[in-house]
Amino acid sequence: MFNKKQFLLIIIVLATTLTFAQEREQDTLNPDVINVIKPYTPTISDAFKVKEVPTLDDEETSTKKEVKYNIFSFPVASTFTPAKGKAAVVDKAKKVKLFDNYATLGVGTYTTILGEVYLNHEINNGENISAHLSHHSSAGGIDDVLTNDDFLDSKIDLSYSQLNNDFNWTVAGGFGMQSFNWYGLQQPLFNQVTANSLDVGHNYTNAHITGEVNIEDGIFKGANVLFRRFGDNQGSGENRFKLSGTADLYISDEIVSTEVSLDYLGGNFENNYANTAEVNYSNIQVGIAPTYQLKRDDLTVDLGVILTYLNNTEASKSSFFIYPNISASYRLVDEYIVAFGGVKGGLIQNSYYNFADQNPFVSPTLFIVPTDQQYNAYAGLKGKLSNTLGYAVSGSFKSEKNKALYTNNPLTAVQDYAYGNSFGITYDDVTTLAFTGELSADVNRNFTLGIKGEYFVYNTKNEAEAWNLPDIKASLFMDYQINEHWFTGASMFFVGERKDVFSDLRTTVISNEPTMLSLDSYFDANAHVGYHVNDRISVFVKGNNLIGENYTKWQNTPVQGIQFLAGGTYKFDF
Repeated sequence: MFNKKQFLLIIIVLATTLTFAQEREQDTLNPDVINVIKPYTPTISDAFKVKEVPTLDDEETSTKKEVKYNIFSFPVASTFTPAKGKAAVVDKAKKVKLFDNYATLGVGTYTTILGEVYLNHEINNGENISAHLSHHSSAGGIDDVLTNDDFLDSKIDLSYSQLNNDFNWTVAGGFGMQSFNWYGLQQPLFNQVTANSLDVGHNYTNAHITGEVNIEDGIFKGANVLFRRFGDNQGSGENRFKLSGTADLYISDEIVSTEVSLDYLGGNFENNYANTAEVNYSNIQVGIAPTYQLKRDDLTVDLGVILTYLNNTEASKSSFFIYPNISASYRLVDEYIVAFGGVKGGLIQNSYYNFADQNPFVSPTLFIVPTDQQYNAYAGLKGKLSNTLGYAVSGSFKSEKNKALYTNNPLTAVQDYAYGNSFGITYDDVTTLAFTGELSADVNRNFTLGIKGEYFVYNTKNEAEAWNLPDIKASLFMDYQINEHWFTGASMFFVGERKDVFSDLRTTVISNEPTMLSLDSYFDANAHVGYHVNDRISVFVKGNNLIGENYTKWQNTPVQGIQFLAGGTYKFDF
């Protein structure tokens, strides 16, 4: 049994052992010197973390408690009173009253009368009828001219138009009469006695009907038709009928815009210049011009071709022509620099109407054929120098066969227009190199300015010169609304030197070889100033050829000197 004596004996034994151990330790340790054999290098045991995420059994932790709150508004007394705002004053321009009709009348030196009336009336919504009448005449009085030099130009045009949601159409017609004199007698070869024996007066009459239709939706886009009858008091007459239509054709999901045209011209002159035979001319042109437009970002390219069939019915000959019809534009720097170029051509339908419109002193003896413009290659830059200043510069090279050139008719003294006082047409193959520069300023709606200059280099095949074509042309146009009442404007023209030919074919002349003449360059300055009395009435004063130079635009035909004209305009509504 484990009793108290045994427990006591164990305690005694343990105490004796501990005492003995201490004594032994003191005997073996040297308290003075401790030799370290190896430095102490501690280590850290590998640790691990619990990879198990504990789960919560408390359901209340996953449920958000609903919070309820209320806003209690109550008035707060305030003595602050904000000041009332005042709108800023804005200068508002007076609304301009627009009128549908106006009438102008002016009289001036050289017994000049200028009149114009424009009438427009809206019958219904989108349905309008209009009329335009104009008259310009002068009694003449040019210095050193031996015959009458008066002129008259009067015309009337009527039109009816209708505008619908899907299409619009217009039909119009008009009649005009012009009167001129072949007053450019070759001097000093003829005197007043000869001039008094001549009847140099001649006039032109023009009657035309036109029609136009434009369609918004569908393959067929529109059509134009023209019929004109043009003649003179010398027994000459000319008919022209022109029809064209445009349609969009879909080829492999691509749109090809195609224009089809028919152009007929026929006319006759009672005599040729030699007064030996009648002159007749007639031809039919049929053309088709497909064009495909390609757009890629800032690049736009129109790729096309013009196919033209010509049947000269008077000569019983036919021809077929193919012309390029390509143009492109590329925006280099937004609207500031835009490059453009192209190559185009076409068969130009010359006519008695066009020749007389450009040079009213042509003789009624012309031989008329179309001009074959083989190509016109051009390239240039256009854009804006600022928000108000625009520009365009370009160069072109053009090749034309049978280009029409005006030449002074030989002096034969057989007819009233055979005294060196009329002009004929000479055809030649001509190439033209041209450079053009334009500058336009549109500062605001009150001021606009335009300047244009052109330089030409001609090369002819058979003729010695490109007759009556200038090497330099320049023009300036300006309009300025000074204030609410006053306005002014100006226009200036410069035309460089031209070449013409003179030949005397009378039997009494020993030598009748043609002689080349140079026509001096000329400068023509015009200006006007006006005053708006009110919304309806305006008065104006115009000055033409302010330099006062009696220059000759065509050989032997000086123009009127300095001219002044005063008049007024009245605007009204029905």
